[in-house]
Amino acid sequence: MQKFLAALLLIVTFSTAAQQPEKPNASEIYDAIEKLNFLGSVLYVAAHPDDENTRLISYMANNVKARTAYLSLTRGDGGQNLIGPEIRELLGVIRTQELLTARAIDGGEQLFTRANDFGYSKHPDETLEIWNKKEVLSDVVLAIRTFKPDIIINRFDHRSPGKTHGHHTSSAMLSIEAFDVANDPSAYKNQVTDFGTWQPQRLFFNTSYWFYGGQDKFDAADKSHLLPIDIGTYYPSKGKSNTEIASLSRSQHKSQGFGDTGTRGSTIDYVELIKGEMPKNKSDLFEGIDTTWNRVKGGQAIGALLEKVQRDYDFKNPSASIDNLIKAYTLIQSIEDEHWKAVKSEDIKNIIAACAGLYLEAVAGTSQSTVNDEVNLAIEVINRSAKNMSLASVVIPNHLSISKNISLAENRKIELQETFIPSNKKVVTTPYWLTEKGTLGMYKVSNKDLIGRPETPSYFNVVFNITINGVTIPYTKPVVYKTNDPVKGESYKPFEIIPEASVKIAEKVIIFEDDQPKEIPVIVKAGKDNLDGVASVDAPKGWRVLPRQQKVNIAYKGQEQHLVFTVIPPSKQSEGALKPQVTIGDETFNSELIEIDYDHIPYQTVLLPSESRVVRLDIKKQGEKIAYIEGAGDVVPESLRQIGYQVDIITPDAITPETLKPYDAVVVGIRAYNTVETLKFKQDILFDFVKNGGNMIVQYNTNHRLLTNKLAPYPLTLSKDRVTDEFAEVTFLAPNHALLNFPNKITQADFKGWTQERGLYFPNQWDNQFTPILSLNDKGETPKHGSLLVAKYGKGYYIYTGLSFFREFPAGVSGAYRLFANMLSVGKEASALKN
Repeated sequence: MQKFLAALLLIVTFSTAAQQPEKPNASEIYDAIEKLNFLGSVLYVAAHPDDENTRLISYMANNVKARTAYLSLTRGDGGQNLIGPEIRELLGVIRTQELLTARAIDGGEQLFTRANDFGYSKHPDETLEIWNKKEVLSDVVLAIRTFKPDIIINRFDHRSPGKTHGHHTSSAMLSIEAFDVANDPSAYKNQVTDFGTWQPQRLFFNTSYWFYGGQDKFDAADKSHLLPIDIGTYYPSKGKSNTEIASLSRSQHKSQGFGDTGTRGSTIDYVELIKGEMPKNKSDLFEGIDTTWNRVKGGQAIGALLEKVQRDYDFKNPSASIDNLIKAYTLIQSIEDEHWKAVKSEDIKNIIAACAGLYLEAVAGTSQSTVNDEVNLAIEVINRSAKNMSLASVVIPNHLSISKNISLAENRKIELQETFIPSNKKVVTTPYWLTEKGTLGMYKVSNKDLIGRPETPSYFNVVFNITINGVTIPYTKPVVYKTNDPVKGESYKPFEIIPEASVKIAEKVIIFEDDQPKEIPVIVKAGKDNLDGVASVDAPKGWRVLPRQQKVNIAYKGQEQHLVFTVIPPSKQSEGALKPQVTIGDETFNSELIEIDYDHIPYQTVLLPSESRVVRLDIKKQGEKIAYIEGAGDVVPESLRQIGYQVDIITPDAITPETLKPYDAVVVGIRAYNTVETLKFKQDILFDFVKNGGNMIVQYNTNHRLLTNKLAPYPLTLSKDRVTDEFAEVTFLAPNHALLNFPNKITQADFKGWTQERGLYFPNQWDNQFTPILSLNDKGETPKHGSLLVAKYGKGYYIYTGLSFFREFPAGVSGAYRLFANMLSVGKEASALKN
């Protein structure tokens, strides 16, 4: 059972690492005591960050008092980012932290599987093939066996394959299968050895109007088979309704633009029983399930004691509860049920500390260190109650163990200074699921103890052994870094172990439009003082890099050295990767240290293999100056600069006829008409720019929350049409059109090597002034003609495209660059002949 206990503690202890420490008030302590007396669990299951119903999660955690977790099968890597340039793996890191921040608000916990969000999927058959169904099912079963839910609630309907996102339906299908498999001792036997089997009692589908095709249809539907839940309850101790808390939680999905306004009043949610016995009382999902301490052997005495704690709780003096809480803690240590022993031990420890106003903190003198460097540690311990207690010892497992036996008098702060030296080279801080190369649909996690965990556990933790009434209670706190920000005040970062050196090339895609060499800066960052070594760059066959190596000499940790290498491309079209590296002594470092810093989530560092894609591209273009209007965030401007365009970012407020005059084209970023409110007031100016001879390219938008219906100078209607197969055959509908011929001859070869998808949210209706250029479709579907539309308007051209240039450019897809150059050059054939 040792692994079982470790798995539980990883969930409980480390899910809020590097966050500001919690300081619960008297009402919050009482809420925690109520929850201590409820022994029931709910597992909510869906596919992505943002799929979860935060209203129901909050209701189960705060009203029912159940231990509640959200199992998101993926980390949301395949979506778009509305707050910054990070996509794919880095976006998954952001969305992981957004989920953890959301759970800290709504009271839930967070779990994952190893499934990778590879992008939109139209059918669960495709999803489960790419994911590796057996492995993802294993992870769902593991979540059930470790979390041990009495109730599972699916967000999606398992009976609707092909009607919605394949990931969504797959999450429900896997949950239903795992409901029975989790109790089968012959299934995934290695899990059974460590965690045992488990049989949930009920499985529900959390339905809503969305699954009925609209609110009107849902209102008219027969709901006799559904269980209603009023999730609009008001919590006086919090001063908020459940739906207000849920809105705060949902609003943490900032990378997806899911800010939500809180509501008040009675609100009914519905669930449908899929497996298990229907509750006799339809308003109580736990009806018939023992959720008292009587469910565990030896629990009756604990329950009686804790009921007295709850009954006698003094809001003005929470410390009056400590004596009985200590007695209950001691009794909990002797129960045989290892699951509830681990869960409730952690809960009651935190309640005891809160009742005493016990503050425990270990602050490193630096936010980042390397292996074998000495770390200064400032330790603070204070008991803010009249209860007698002492600090027995301070322990950093495998690094430090010091007996103290210091009395903790009321409100007398104890400050200690210690040092330790990180010695394990395997503890470099980075998201564990990114340390090994996985597949399109699965992350590779060799350390089985980490599967399902929300984030990499903090390796350096201080155990404070506190003795109260002769009972020693261990409190584990991660080592953190704390500073005072002049604006924000007290600010926390995680304490991290980084490599002695990291290295990167700033540009992730470097385009060579001819055979002329380019000077490429390589940036080396020191993780320690006095870094000495050599840097070099590996290049693909046919490419040359000069010089072969350069010296690295950096005096102080955190400083960077910029080295310039000359890269000489081959004479013909070619592509590959440049891989910089730094050698220090006999050790080589080839990783890039990426920092993710947003106010709404903890600071993150990510180590990824350092490489940049290089493309020797056979490309021609017309026009030079482009005005770019940013939307939801992409790297299209940087990509266009790579092929020689002058790209200026202009804000909607700056759009006037005069400011647009110098430009050959205006390009509108992805989802700009979903996210930039003022842009709708500038449409006439942009259309006049086209009428006077300019080109305007609008990249994809969604028809949901569209800020204007006047996307184009001619009627145009968006749909949900998309082609998710990046290998889908492309047919040229207008083979003689300039878009496919000038200045670059576009062939089928230009659609090879595309990544994740062909495109999304294509128009499905348009004015006859538009010419559709391409036809493409996923297997078994009708051809889609709206991926690339062009219309002459006055002297210029308007182009709308749902093709995924924002994904192809960062991947260095040469054909995408060539086609976009043609789009920018359309109408300039005559001027090219003159030149």
